[in-house]
Amino acid sequence: RMNQGLNILIVDDDRRMTRTLGDILTMSGHNVTESSSGPDALEKASGFAFDCVLTDIKMPEMDGVELHRRLRDIQPGLPVLLMTAYAADELIRQGLTDGAAGVFDKPLDINHLLDFLNSLVKSRTVVIVDDDPSFCQTLDDILVLRGFKVSQISDPHVLDMEIITSGAQMILLDMKLNGFSGLDILKNIRVQYPTLPVIIVTAHRQEMSDSIQAALEINAYACLYKPLEIPNLLQLLSKVQLENLRSLLKQH
Repeated sequence: RMNQGLNILIVDDDRRMTRTLGDILTMSGHNVTESSSGPDALEKASGFAFDCVLTDIKMPEMDGVELHRRLRDIQPGLPVLLMTAYAADELIRQGLTDGAAGVFDKPLDINHLLDFLNSLVKSRTVVIVDDDPSFCQTLDDILVLRGFKVSQISDPHVLDMEIITSGAQMILLDMKLNGFSGLDILKNIRVQYPTLPVIIVTAHRQEMSDSIQAALEINAYACLYKPLEIPNLLQLLSKVQLENLRSLLKQH
């Protein structure tokens, strides 16, 4: 789904607002679903995997912050953007603390929003570097279902930095690759990309402990042990994604 639009859910009790915004986003190539209340939005989200939710904060039945909390249970890591006509509001602070990706003030700056959505299309690319093809495929299946784009590198002999890092927003890197050291690969990545999030993975906790320590010292994002606990991995990826999205929002 490289250049396709996003599936976006717009939630606002002002139907003119959802219609206008929906028209603009549809013309920009996105697929839009409109909803006029929190409960209705939850129902729509439980039957369909959205890429992003834009929700008004102040709504009668359920405010946008509460909606975001409930959405997290249905689709952990789903980026939620809050829209508000009120500048300094306790609800906004709470929404950001709870992990909303950002806040857009009304009237919306449409160019800013469209830029952000384009970045979001790119921000979900995970590269898995592991010499166990079945591990790669299992993870691939799990992540694709949750809206990530995945590329697998299971032959460490083709460890071209360009291939590994091209478009990657995060990398899952096995520490022991068929005669190659994951630590050496991480060092190479760090030369060009000092801050690219790299999560290291290993089945050899004791034997690799020195390498793991060295990897964390050069800014490995985290270390996970095999067999992977998928909820932990998804939580980490969501955290990385949220950090990426927030830094994108700051650039505007």
